[in-house]
Amino acid sequence: MDVIRAGLGITRTIRNVNRLKEIVLIFAKHGLDEFITFGVTSKIPNFVLPKSKKAIKDELSERPERDWGEILGLRLRQSFEELGPAFIKFGQLLSTRDDVFDSAFTDQMKILRDKVKPIPFEEMRAEVERRLGNKIEDVFESIDPMPIGTASIGIVFKGVLKNGDKVVLKVRRPGIERVIDTDFSILSYIFIQGEKVSEELRSLGISRVLRDFSISIQNELNFNIEALNSKRLAKVLSQYDDSDIFHLPKIYDEFSSEDLLVMELMDGVPFSDNAGISSRLSELEPKFQEALKILLKGFLRDGIFHADLHGGNFFLLPNNQIGLIDFGLLGSLTPKSRKNLMALLFALINFDFEKVVYEFLDVAEYEKIPDIEMLINDVRDSLSPFVGLTLQQISFSALLKSTMMTLKDHSLFLPREWFIVFRALITLEGVGKSIGVDTDILTLVEGDLKKIIQQSISKEEVIEESLWALKDVVSASRSIPRHLKWYMRELSKNGYAVELKHNNLEGLSNSIKSGLVFIGYSVMACTFTFTGVRFVSESVGSLADIPKISWLFWFMAMAAFFKAMRSQRN
Repeated sequence: MDVIRAGLGITRTIRNVNRLKEIVLIFAKHGLDEFITFGVTSKIPNFVLPKSKKAIKDELSERPERDWGEILGLRLRQSFEELGPAFIKFGQLLSTRDDVFDSAFTDQMKILRDKVKPIPFEEMRAEVERRLGNKIEDVFESIDPMPIGTASIGIVFKGVLKNGDKVVLKVRRPGIERVIDTDFSILSYIFIQGEKVSEELRSLGISRVLRDFSISIQNELNFNIEALNSKRLAKVLSQYDDSDIFHLPKIYDEFSSEDLLVMELMDGVPFSDNAGISSRLSELEPKFQEALKILLKGFLRDGIFHADLHGGNFFLLPNNQIGLIDFGLLGSLTPKSRKNLMALLFALINFDFEKVVYEFLDVAEYEKIPDIEMLINDVRDSLSPFVGLTLQQISFSALLKSTMMTLKDHSLFLPREWFIVFRALITLEGVGKSIGVDTDILTLVEGDLKKIIQQSISKEEVIEESLWALKDVVSASRSIPRHLKWYMRELSKNGYAVELKHNNLEGLSNSIKSGLVFIGYSVMACTFTFTGVRFVSESVGSLADIPKISWLFWFMAMAAFFKAMRSQRN
């Protein structure tokens, strides 16, 4: 969903004016009226905003400016609690974005994690039977009436199938997709309008997070995607899990659908149960260290990772395997993003400050290019406390958070997929600390990074990258004359004439000619180089084993390269 279009088109698309009125009233009651009067209340006939007990600006004038995040966070959190599941879900997402918001603001949003009202199974019974296409008694031996987990979108019950298998049922709240669709369009509009009149609200970047929310919420609403994510992650982890450390729940596809997910019960001790885990810590510690290696390999080598790895989603099973649940959010990196991320992590580990900045600038979102020298200096200052420490002495989460806070100060924001990666790595380190296991994420990352970077410089990858680069060059050489022709045709319309007065046209002509010659010889050099590579087999062990035809092509490539360089000198 395009947030901007949703915002601009709200007057045409909002289906429930009464809901808009209710939302505006609650926001105004909690002191947010100054952000929603512009362009919002004019859409509601005969509407008068109530006054809050104290306006935000009045409260801010009585407290230090640094309290702005806490003041706004408190009022937004109180509003979200009254407005229901869609807003609570959005608040929960805001609580994870430490790269965008102050800690005081996210602390208020974290309170929303426990604010979802449970629904007993009897109230969901008819809905579950409709989704199953059967009576409950025909499929299940029993279902516990009270939920074992409650979230904004789904409610989780424990049950037993007719064949005796212990399972959990994740049931989507009835009508939640319509509620979220309506509330999200209104929420987008309110914040977009509010940012037009409030520099403080604009600096928070909530509309930026709304874009991410629209993507993630659509995935979480469809339980078929969660089932598919579980299978994808299981396939990736199995490549590196030779000791069978992980166990992911079986999905019962015959009973599952878009709004109902039936999967194997993880009957173990969650890592969030400190008392239960501490009694089995000696069994868990070596397995958890190995589990970290497996997860990091899946992330670095395949670009696939579980994006919500908090302690409640890890289980120590009776057979000492580690179970994982909750696959609604699965991180996935493109090959290009994965390489950029590896380069950034390598620069961070080696405290290459300039490389860190330039890698971030390649992918970050920003409205204007920052002062590069100042940014490099600020990154150097933020990371200098870590310089000289061994990898074992450095907290990975502290290193990342320090870097992200510096970027935020320069109005640079991480792409959604990168933030999800960093959050997952930070959370992993936190899980280890919470159960008393010393997790050295940096050392694990560094060891794997070097191997992967070496492996990434393979013949196949070099050829593929070069062919794409060559394709771009050829495409550009074809399109430039075409666009020049269109430009001249447009210029000559309606009898326009062009009189050219020039100085040193011959010099300009020679420069253009030299440039075209350089491009031509460069394309030839690339073509000869990678044609030679094609004749090199995997079994080559030394330079003497390389076939003569490859050397011939490489010689021609060198000749073309020198011709290209010579054309520039001339």
